[in-house]
Amino acid sequence: MRYAEAPPPADLADVVHCFWELRTLTTLEEDFHYHALPDACVNLLLNLLDTEIAGITALHTTATVLTLGRSFHYVGVQLYPGVWRGSRDELVDRYVGTPYRGALPLVRTSAQLVGLAFEQMTSSLAALVQWCAAHGVVEPNAMTSRILSRLDDITSVTAMADLVGLSPRQLQRALKQSTGFAPHDLLKVLRVQQSFRRHYLDLYSDQSHYIHAFRSATGYTPGQYRTRFDV
Repeated sequence: MRYAEAPPPADLADVVHCFWELRTLTTLEEDFHYHALPDACVNLLLNLLDTEIAGITALHTTATVLTLGRSFHYVGVQLYPGVWRGSRDELVDRYVGTPYRGALPLVRTSAQLVGLAFEQMTSSLAALVQWCAAHGVVEPNAMTSRILSRLDDITSVTAMADLVGLSPRQLQRALKQSTGFAPHDLLKVLRVQQSFRRHYLDLYSDQSHYIHAFRSATGYTPGQYRTRFDV
C-alpha cells in the first residue's frame, strides 16, 4: 500500500493543504480499515478504480473507521479549514461509495487521472481547485488562516476570539458557518493533530488532560493508538 502527498502550486497555497494519494499496490488479503481522524479539513475525494464515485468529505469531532476493501486507489485534495464555500449539505463524514451527482467536475477530473503516476496528477488537481475558486466553491479564509498560523498562542476560546478581533459569540457563529465546528471543538481537534508532531506537554496542561482529549477524538488512549496503528 502507498500513501503520498504533494504540495499545491503557490497560487493555491492559501486554500490547499496538499494533494494526496492512497492506493493498494497489490490486492490485500483482507479488507483495509482506515482510521480517519478529524482535522477540520474538507477533502475533494476521487476514486480512480471507479471514476463515477467521488465526493466531498469532512469529519466531525470524532474519528471514523472507513472500510476501503482489499483493492483501492483514491486521490484527493485536502482543503484548509474554512475555505469551503459550497453547500455544507454536500459534505459527508462516511465512506463514499456512490456515484457523484453534484455540480463539481469531480468525475471529469477523475477520468483524466486514470493511468497517470501521482506526480503527473497535480496539474489536473490544481485545475479542479481553480475551477472551484472561479465558481465560488472555495476561497481563502483570513480568519481560519490566522488561527492556524498562531495556534501556539491560543490557550482558550477567548484567546482565539481576541486573535481574530471578534467577540466569543461572533467567533462561534463565524466558525460554525465556515468550518462546521464550534471554537472549542476546532481547538480540540487541532491540538490532537499537533500532538502527533509535538510533545504533549507543549499542548496540554498535564498528561491526564492529554489522554482525555486524545481518547475523545480518536477512541483510543495515545499508547493504544500507537500500538494499533504503528505511529
